[in-house]
Amino acid sequence: MKFYQKIISSELFKIFSLNGLNVLTKIGVGVISSKILAIYVGPSGMALIGNLRNFLSSFDSISSLGFQNGIIKYVAEKKDSESELKKIISTLFLNLVILSCLFGILLFCFADYWNSIVFGTNNFSYLFKILAFLVPLYISSIYLNAVINGLGEFKKVMYINIIGNIIGLLLTLFFVLKYDVFGAMLSIIVAPSLLFFVSLYFLSGKLSLGNYINFRFFDFKLIENLSHYFLMALVSGVLGPLVMLLIRNNLIENEGIDQAGYWEAMSRISSYYLLFINTLLTVYYYPRLVTAQNNDETKSVLFDFYKKVLPFFGVGLVILFLLKNIIISVLFTDYFKPVSELFFWQLIGDFFKAFSWILALQFFAKKMTRAFIITEMMSLSVLLVSSFLFIEYFENEGVVIAHAFTYLVYSIVLGIYFRKSLF
Repeated sequence: MKFYQKIISSELFKIFSLNGLNVLTKIGVGVISSKILAIYVGPSGMALIGNLRNFLSSFDSISSLGFQNGIIKYVAEKKDSESELKKIISTLFLNLVILSCLFGILLFCFADYWNSIVFGTNNFSYLFKILAFLVPLYISSIYLNAVINGLGEFKKVMYINIIGNIIGLLLTLFFVLKYDVFGAMLSIIVAPSLLFFVSLYFLSGKLSLGNYINFRFFDFKLIENLSHYFLMALVSGVLGPLVMLLIRNNLIENEGIDQAGYWEAMSRISSYYLLFINTLLTVYYYPRLVTAQNNDETKSVLFDFYKKVLPFFGVGLVILFLLKNIIISVLFTDYFKPVSELFFWQLIGDFFKAFSWILALQFFAKKMTRAFIITEMMSLSVLLVSSFLFIEYFENEGVVIAHAFTYLVYSIVLGIYFRKSLF
């Protein structure tokens, strides 16, 4: 009895439970929104939405300069010093003003160019003009969420995610029913911007931002330190989505746009359950890796994840595979039945992805810029080349085989590189 009480009262269990609620909300929202998209936009529309998601993923990294992990790190280290927090928040605010003006102009003035890159001959250039006006809220939301995470307010981060999922669902319902494919894309752009107000509300209970923003506290040294994270984000946040865009366009060219839509549907399913791992790593394990002082402490954090989280994740993947046909019928329509052929290799790849993610977090926690860039570019190269090769031999299934192969290689490379932390 005492053993179970100890487990229930542990911090990990509380975070685990709240994260479970977060994931269940995300899945519930995903089920409804995916069904709506499947009915109203079909496989071809899903492929276009996938391209927009890749663009927005890159935009998130560039517009925020990839500072999220750096903000979490420095806020976690300096959260007990009011003067240091004033430096961090004031510096971020000035940075926000400059970036908002720059990226707003670039998006608005070159909307037709971005449209041709992302959508080809389809005309959705108005999306980029709308995004131009939402940039300040977009970047602010990212920064505020990172500050809350760095302060150790794990529950607040979870609540923000849950509220964000609900907002996304409501916007998807409204815009898709009103504007079809364009509405689906519009909801993807607007929802993250509204999270600014949610994040601001939760942070205001911890800090009075008005007392922390003053230009005389601007610290150029902090920008210099955070620039390392921009270099990392430039590789993963820009090259990563670009590689996915190239793979999807290759899939469209060789197998047709519907096949690309099936892969996007599989990717959506994958994103639902990977959210559980991703959020748990970001809000719980990453701050612990930041404060780990030596290899023994780092090893303790790593094996805590491998013993307490990864086995349950593996069992969950097996259950998902057994229920794949039911999942497809619930999430999509009969047109998406071919997605079942993609499950096996996608799940294999996602297991190795979860295994490698916590190892890769050390690059950010310990600011190992060069090593991260080398390993990330290696993995992206393997994914791009293997995808093109496997699609030629295995058709649509080749893209998920390449996914599994890439993360197997990536896990082995990181295991060798961080062998001192592991062994």
